[in-house]
Amino acid sequence: MKASETKATLSFSNGGQNVELPIYKGTMGPDVIDIRKLYAQTGMFTYDPGFMSTASCESAITYIDGDKGELLYRGYPIEQLATNCDFLETCHLLLYGELPNATQKAGFTKLVTNHTMVNEQMQFFLRGFRRDAHPMAIMTGLVGALSAFYHDSTDITNPKHREIAAIRLIAKMPTLVAMAYKYTIGQPYMYPKNDLSYAGNFLHMMFATPCEEYKVSPVLERALDRIFILHADHEQNASTSTVRLCGSSGTNPFAAIAAGVACLWGPAHGGANEAALNMLHDIQKAGGVDKIGEFIKQVKDKNSNVKLMGFGHRVYKNYDPRAKLMQETCKEVLSELGLENDPLFKLAMALEKIALEDEYFVSRKLYPNVDFYSGIVQRAIGIPVPLFTAIFALARTVGWIAQLNEMIGDPEYKIGRPRQLFEGSPKRDVQPIAQR
Repeated sequence: MKASETKATLSFSNGGQNVELPIYKGTMGPDVIDIRKLYAQTGMFTYDPGFMSTASCESAITYIDGDKGELLYRGYPIEQLATNCDFLETCHLLLYGELPNATQKAGFTKLVTNHTMVNEQMQFFLRGFRRDAHPMAIMTGLVGALSAFYHDSTDITNPKHREIAAIRLIAKMPTLVAMAYKYTIGQPYMYPKNDLSYAGNFLHMMFATPCEEYKVSPVLERALDRIFILHADHEQNASTSTVRLCGSSGTNPFAAIAAGVACLWGPAHGGANEAALNMLHDIQKAGGVDKIGEFIKQVKDKNSNVKLMGFGHRVYKNYDPRAKLMQETCKEVLSELGLENDPLFKLAMALEKIALEDEYFVSRKLYPNVDFYSGIVQRAIGIPVPLFTAIFALARTVGWIAQLNEMIGDPEYKIGRPRQLFEGSPKRDVQPIAQR
């Protein structure tokens, strides 16, 4: 961090002594005021529910400019990565800081490919779940259970262990998601195939059966690869912050990532694409495009509980750059599958048009986000709605592990310990039970 010559001065209206606080400048984005010594100097904490104005760490991985609608991985715009690179190149970038050259890419791809199988005991572990269990319930258990199988890479303070755990997690997540899916539909598990790409292998494990040969569609393979790239990291969001906080205790990487999976499950986070598709289904059932006006009216009504899902974002106050890329992919996939006239896609396009033109939504900057189109793409590929969040977890794993590794390697990192504003009862004495 580079300290600015300018300092922030905190003054008190009651005549208390002024406090000078250092200001640090990042490469991009707002400057930050260092409040680490605030409590020692003033006896006070800051209050920031949701951490909307608090930088919890120093990071060099992902940068978002919400006003511009800009997303950078290690300085590279998401549009360029999604167009010119594949997911494993993006993984290399997030983990090591640079895009791989041809030799590095081949080596990294081989390393990940060689770790795609999971311990056979995992099959028996799966049998403990009900067949109708939500895939994210299964994934939370499976990812946490990895630490029971790989004792040789659970020391979070050992850089080599962290690297081995990172490769194992990236490699095995598609296998675990596919196993969770196969289990819920009663089909046999399909083993990974080392001659397929990362996305191609996942499609094979998901949709192949022992009965016949499954041919991976290059268009669907590329679409899924793009979904993975677009979801690979997103700065200090709820699940990433959870992984960092969990990892700050010194727990093993598998446990920290399992905590991230659990956090991602929430409908306000990873479940948003599931919610967006369910919303489109509900409009379709009510009468489709003809009923959009009625639906929009309900959204605007403060007294109704109807929400416009897949629009707006906590950070982006402009068009989500990932949404544009996902819309392109959506058209390619539907064209490949002969679903250009898919009623849900037509409904989505009509809804987007209204939202982009209606003053109510424009003034509130409720632009489509990545979840709006990714759900349609996944549904077209054949991925069931309850599995959407598990796909998100698969893609985000590399971001989580990169962020975790960065935190452990930071000499200033400490176990996370947020403070609070206490509003409960003051100190009091316990009364004998007869007097209560």
